[in-house]
Amino acid sequence: MTWHLGRLCGFDTETTGIDVETDRIVTACVAQVGGNLRVAAANWLSDVGGMEIPEAAAKVHGISTAKARSEGRPAAEVIEQVVAALAAVVLSDIPIVAMNASFDFTVLDREARRHGVQPLTEIVGTDLRVVDVRVLDKRVDPYRSGRRTLTDLCRHYEVPLDGAHSADADAIAACRVAWRIASTHKEIGNAFLDELHDLQQDWAREQAESLAAYFRRTPGKEHQADGVRGDWPLVPAQRSENQ
Repeated sequence: MTWHLGRLCGFDTETTGIDVETDRIVTACVAQVGGNLRVAAANWLSDVGGMEIPEAAAKVHGISTAKARSEGRPAAEVIEQVVAALAAVVLSDIPIVAMNASFDFTVLDREARRHGVQPLTEIVGTDLRVVDVRVLDKRVDPYRSGRRTLTDLCRHYEVPLDGAHSADADAIAACRVAWRIASTHKEIGNAFLDELHDLQQDWAREQAESLAAYFRRTPGKEHQADGVRGDWPLVPAQRSENQ
């Protein structure tokens, strides 16, 4: 059976911002779908360790600082549980589907290190298998014009998305987009998961190099080129001199 016809696990986070090194996870969802089984979703709301949630971020995901502090669980507890849930999925040989995986996996990695939780990659090692719909979409349709947010991908692949920018809706929608892409592109759907994971590493790097080249030749955007990273599915943590 091809990978997209079996169980898939959607993973998504909503955060305080877009800096994976310093921003914090506000909400997270790990949702198993497909395989002729019912959806099984786990959701978390963090108190963000007492930090403020910027107004701009709150407008995106709808979680204010007051709500996080009054209803959220301790950040360290949330991160530990999210990592454990994902580790269980990986060890069950279920691929994790994400939109722009390098963001979600990197911010989770930094949160784990921040709170003294063993990072996911240290638990599962090389068993991690990720399906990134952002990388796949750019691979199968590189010249399509327009934005490529998850909302845009859902519209393009005719996937329903109710409650965009909530972690659970986005996680499930990403799985449905992955199914659509795999169902219509044999290069993706017929690939073994090990092979597909390795291919996405190459594709993500090539896509990042192309984006950086675009920034360098575009007046006013040259400075953005240095910030483009091709690491996938997460940016490795930098070791400090004390480690």
